Amino acid sequence: MPENNADPLRICLLSYRSNPYCGGQGVYINNLSGALRDLGHHVEVVSGPPDPHLEKDINLIRIHGLDLYNPDDLFRMPSLRELSNPVNLIEWLGVSTMGFPEPFTFGLRAYKFLRKKIGEYDIVHDNQSLSYGIRSINKHIPIIATIHHPITVDRDLAVKAASSLWQKVKQMRWYSFIGMQKRVSRTISHIITVSKCARDDISRDFKIPLQRFRIIPNGIDTDLFRPLPEIRKEKNRIIVTNSADMPLKGLDYFLQAVAQVSKTSSKIRIFIVGSPKKNGGIKKLIKDLDIGKFITFTGRIDNDEFVRQYAKASLAVVPSVYEGFGLPAGEAMACGLPVISTTGGALPEVVGDAGILVPPADSQALANAVTVLLNDPEYAEKIGREGYERIHNLFTWKRAAEMTADAYRETIRDYRRL
Repeated sequence: MPENNADPLRICLLSYRSNPYCGGQGVYINNLSGALRDLGHHVEVVSGPPDPHLEKDINLIRIHGLDLYNPDDLFRMPSLRELSNPVNLIEWLGVSTMGFPEPFTFGLRAYKFLRKKIGEYDIVHDNQSLSYGIRSINKHIPIIATIHHPITVDRDLAVKAASSLWQKVKQMRWYSFIGMQKRVSRTISHIITVSKCARDDISRDFKIPLQRFRIIPNGIDTDLFRPLPEIRKEKNRIIVTNSADMPLKGLDYFLQAVAQVSKTSSKIRIFIVGSPKKNGGIKKLIKDLDIGKFITFTGRIDNDEFVRQYAKASLAVVPSVYEGFGLPAGEAMACGLPVISTTGGALPEVVGDAGILVPPADSQALANAVTVLLNDPEYAEKIGREGYERIHNLFTWKRAAEMTADAYRETIRDYRRL
């Protein structure tokens, strides 16, 4: 183990699911690993499928699972040979009974890998799997965990939005892994979270003392998310990245706002990054509101196209009911876009006074804010500049990595004392 703060650390980053296109975990792993490497540390990433996108010189160790949520093969039936493995069988049975077993099964596989690596890492950093296997390895290697936001909020909103008792039961079953995560997180001495709001809510819902937390805001990749002055902005073009059919993301409230704005601004065009679920609630709502002619879904796009979409837009809207941090807001601000955001969760900590903030789940407030910015281009340009400066001053991955390395060293020192 390192003897002083100048010595580089040998870091193992764990991530049970590292999708680079959906959700923030893949973004977190990619950017944090690269920034830690730039500080001189040795970093290896241990990940379940899908693989993260990593810098070329960062070693990726794949923990192979059944990958039963692969959108290109959703109805894959594992072979008998695969199911002869007990962990694979647990995973398949969990998915078959409407559960989400990946954090649990990833933890078992990661434990099997890590127990052979004792002495090769100074610290293991768990990215929110919070599984029993990770708790077990803490007997041999110092562990720190990141909890991005309280998943209890996702569960409660999903259950509330469910239209029938059966749908509510399905949601409760899906989120049944939360019990494990609560129990494991209470045994971890040092926890990173990305905002004060997330810390307070996790502490309350998971019953973890506040003093165990270290608040380390995410960075924004400002080399990627940047203004592209060579691309002409299109008037009345609005970009939204919250395309998931998840109540947490608040897209339904924004669509209701679009229906209101379109009555007086018939030239608005809404570009939603991603795709709606087939036969999902979002597609039905668009049809019921009769706003399909204003809406375009981009489908899955790579990061470069993502930035081009930002460059074409006049403004960005983040309608989330709750965010533990709010990467979509930060990325849009880094591109110089004026941002309308709710005050859900930690979004005010990211946006600050460099955007328009409205209450969550309030379509009228969203509609009013959109109208204000569309009708006042000078004001929109002003808050776009202020947002750009705020991100560059406060939310860099270099700063996040430095704070994370400090948390690692504190964890290692406390582990040695025990």
